[in-house]
Amino acid sequence: MDAQNASQPSDESPSEAMLGIISGFLISRALYVLVKLGIPDLLQDQVKSAAELAEATHMHAPSLYRVLSVMVGIGVLAKDDNDHFGLTPLGTTMRKDVPGSLRAWALLQLGEGYYQTWGDILHTVETSETAFKHLFGMDVWQYRALHPEQSQLFDESMTNLINVFNQAILDGYDFSSVQQIVDVGGGNGSLLINLLKGNPHIKGVVFDAPHVVEGAKPRIEAAGLGDRCTVVGGDFFDSVPSRGDAYILSRVIHDWDDEHSIAILKNCRSVMSPEHKLLLVERVIPAHIDSSSKSRSVLVSDLNMMVIVGGRERSEAEYGALFEAAGFKLTRVIPTRSMMSIIEAVPV
Repeated sequence: MDAQNASQPSDESPSEAMLGIISGFLISRALYVLVKLGIPDLLQDQVKSAAELAEATHMHAPSLYRVLSVMVGIGVLAKDDNDHFGLTPLGTTMRKDVPGSLRAWALLQLGEGYYQTWGDILHTVETSETAFKHLFGMDVWQYRALHPEQSQLFDESMTNLINVFNQAILDGYDFSSVQQIVDVGGGNGSLLINLLKGNPHIKGVVFDAPHVVEGAKPRIEAAGLGDRCTVVGGDFFDSVPSRGDAYILSRVIHDWDDEHSIAILKNCRSVMSPEHKLLLVERVIPAHIDSSSKSRSVLVSDLNMMVIVGGRERSEAEYGALFEAAGFKLTRVIPTRSMMSIIEAVPV
């Protein structure tokens, strides 16, 4: 086996490359400080000095300068000859009000809850119990129900991530034969809203936990889709709505272990006819794992599922096994131009 890492720069030694990997969490936490303080939004119109940013955020200017300098080093900020800092295109993704903003996702992933949990990853590897439950005494879903601000941050981050992948998903599948689609675990309706806008012949149902799906109602009305889209609250471990000829689950199944995933899929199967379609939107672990960003992204996400919620990313073969256990047959996996794939199955 050729052990050379193709992604390693030719002028960088293995030790230097490894030191960069080891320092990754330091860089992430520095990014968290930048986003938590709202600095990308403060820089949206003009460059500013560290002193100006420190005054606006009530921070210690020399210390903040050092954080900002790290952000220059990774390309999130740029610095001019007068020591004024400004946003790069990469840093702009951290602004709150831009399409496809990753601000909420950064706050969720790098904030205290997830950061503490990743510090306890060895517990998960040793016992298989999620580090999150070990630390907080409850699963992440119970925690969010008890902490509305965390639930809101999660919903915002999911909405923004969906917006990043939305068009690739809509371009990647032909929805022309679908008349009514049920978005199971649809959150605040972002995906279904975009799907209905792009397919005027389709009607839809957003289905999720009652406290989650409440956020979909005003968004649906604001989009002018109140006559084509309904909102239903419930528990997909008990049942799902029965009015669809297609069921879509976007980044839902990866949250759960096989037992829980099969339970969700069986409830979908119970209300579907042979001509109906089941569509999962998920990352798929490639058959050949390499050092590419695509492989790395899905495998790191797999670890995140393991540590936080007890779920997992899966390969095509593993999705096929899930479908078979739940009464489906995998028909095809459709890659999109994003990191997400559309995994299609039919009832058997």
